[in-house]
Amino acid sequence: MNIELTKRALEKVGNQHVLVNVISRRVRQLNSGSGGSSRPLVEVTPGMGAADIALLEVIEDKIGFEFVVEEAAPAEVAAPRKRAKKAPAA
Repeated sequence: MNIELTKRALEKVGNQHVLVNVISRRVRQLNSGSGGSSRPLVEVTPGMGAADIALLEVIEDKIGFEFVVEEAAPAEVAAPRKRAKKAPAA
């Protein structure tokens, strides 16, 4: 994996953990070999690996990501579950 491409992609994404997830998912798609999602979205030069292709796609804004934040209902957050009391053993 090219260090320069990694640094440039990290500047775009901002979080190394998110970058790892985006790149790993895209590498799996590129390596699957079936359908349109397995074709590179950038010009590929000889010797480029799937990770370099995925990094270049991030840098050139060909692929992206979005954060999904799930909000819990207020009733679920505020009310803890109560446990039933056990009867003493006889």
